[in-house]
Amino acid sequence: MKTLSLLTSDNWHDYALLDSGNGRKLERFGPVTVIRPESEALWQPKLDAKAWEAAHAIYEYQGKGENWRKLKPHPETWMMSYQGLRFKAQLTPFRHVGVFPEHGAQWDWIAEQIKRSTEQPRVLNLFAYTGVASLVAAKAGAKVTHLDASKASVDWAKENQTASQLAPDSIRWIIDDALKFVRREARRGAHYEGIIMDPPAFGRGSQGQVWQFAESFPVLLQECRTILAPKPLFFLVTTYDTRSSALMLANTLGDSLAGLPGELEAGEQTLREQSAGRLLSTSIYARWSAK
Repeated sequence: MKTLSLLTSDNWHDYALLDSGNGRKLERFGPVTVIRPESEALWQPKLDAKAWEAAHAIYEYQGKGENWRKLKPHPETWMMSYQGLRFKAQLTPFRHVGVFPEHGAQWDWIAEQIKRSTEQPRVLNLFAYTGVASLVAAKAGAKVTHLDASKASVDWAKENQTASQLAPDSIRWIIDDALKFVRREARRGAHYEGIIMDPPAFGRGSQGQVWQFAESFPVLLQECRTILAPKPLFFLVTTYDTRSSALMLANTLGDSLAGLPGELEAGEQTLREQSAGRLLSTSIYARWSAK
C-alpha cells in the first residue's frame, strides 16, 4: 500500500447528500428527505434555511434520549434501488434508514472481484445488517453466507432479497456471533473466496457475547485467515469506529493476510454534496484483492 485514498460513492440515483454543515447533514433517501447529526460537518451549510425546512424528518435529542421527529408526512417504509437491486428503507431508532449509501463504491468493487472468477466463489458477509452487500455479491454470481446477530436485521435482509428477485438459495442466512461462527466454520473445514465485514465499535452477539473493536477485531481477522480459500479473491473491512484509522485497518489486515500475493488499499469512505461538491468523510476501509 503506497497511499491512503478517498473513496466516493457517486453512482447513486436514489440517494443524495443535499447539503451539510453546523454538525448536520441533509440527505435524500428515495422520496424521503431527512436531517441527521454529523460530527464531521463543522463547516457552514451552503443551502438556505428553506431547503433544510423542506425535510420530512429530523433525528435529534428529545428529552433524555434521541429519536426522529417527523416534520412532514412520508411513507413509513419505502423502496430504494442501486444498480438494479431493490431494498426497503425506513427510519429506525438508531438514526439509520436501512442502507449506508457511502458503501456504494465498495459494492461496485465487490461485484468486480466476483466477476473476475471463472467459478462460483463463496462469499462470507459478517455484521451484514440489512444485506445490500449480500445482494450485490449474489447478483454478481457468488454463493453468499450472510451473518448478523440481529434476527430483525436478517429478516429485513430476506425482504430485500425477495424485492431484488434473487434466487432463494443464493444466500444462506445465519443469526450468530461472528467470531463464534467463523471458528465453527474453521472446524468444519469451510473456505471462502471472499470475506466482507463491517464490525461495530461495540456490540453484543446473539447470546450476549460482547464485541469491543480494539480487542475483538484483530482476533476475528486471524480466525478469518483460517477460512480463506487457498486462492482467495478479496477481503474487505469497513468500520465506523471513531477511534480507529485507515492506517490501522491496513496494517492489521496486511498482517493477517501476510504471504498472499495481492493489492492492499485503504482510506476514507466519503459522500459528495450536491450543494457545493465538498466531500464528507463517513467511515474508513481497508481492502485486499488477489493479483
